[in-house]
Amino acid sequence: MASEVEFDVWTTTLFNKFLAAPANKVLDWVGVQHDPAHPWSNWMTMEIFVVAVIVVVFAILKGRLSVDRPGKMQHIFELFLGFFREQANDNVGHGSSKYVPFFGTLFLFILFMNLIGLVPGFESPTMNPAVPLGLAVCTFLYYNFQGLREQGVGKYLAHFLGPIWWMAPLMVPIEIISHLARPMSLTIRLYANMYAGEQVTMAFLTLTFLVIPVAFLGLHLFVAFLQAFIFMVLAMVYVGAAVSHEEH
Repeated sequence: MASEVEFDVWTTTLFNKFLAAPANKVLDWVGVQHDPAHPWSNWMTMEIFVVAVIVVVFAILKGRLSVDRPGKMQHIFELFLGFFREQANDNVGHGSSKYVPFFGTLFLFILFMNLIGLVPGFESPTMNPAVPLGLAVCTFLYYNFQGLREQGVGKYLAHFLGPIWWMAPLMVPIEIISHLARPMSLTIRLYANMYAGEQVTMAFLTLTFLVIPVAFLGLHLFVAFLQAFIFMVLAMVYVGAAVSHEEH
């Protein structure tokens, strides 16, 4: 769990001890001021750790896949896949299956990062605004790319003009501002909810005994799933609007 006082989780300590040199070179190259003895932050190392965990989980899952005798792990992820497909079909519509890998990856990555903070000695990377911002920018670039690829430049940009041509001078700035605000909205929503949930849970863990902390841990678990779901659904909505072939 995170606390008010900044501390290094064990992954950050290892990275700063053995991989400080390459991190310093990258940070110097991009012009970011930093402590040469402490270039790695918790959110960086925890995000890398979560990626490693996901890779291991799916490597294990791949080795256990079976058509005749699927195991519990396979059943769980088949439920996830069915859920992703259903949500994509509801929010994107026809042809949504080709976007499911992105939506599923987004959901599971955010979920794992949200849940890792429940493990003692770890910290949720999503409590740092840089992580939600990175995910939001990726989503922004993804849905715009898919819109341009699906409809072409002319038809996609026509969505910014509004339903009537003479409304274009008003609609274009509104649409541009609306699209640029989406990464900010996604970032603030995920970051604020995860940070607030973590602080509330930590406060009750330090003030009370067993029963109430367990209740708040359950609430934190619910928030972790909910925020991953909301982020994924909003990404679906943005993709659905971008690839829609409605005439204006």
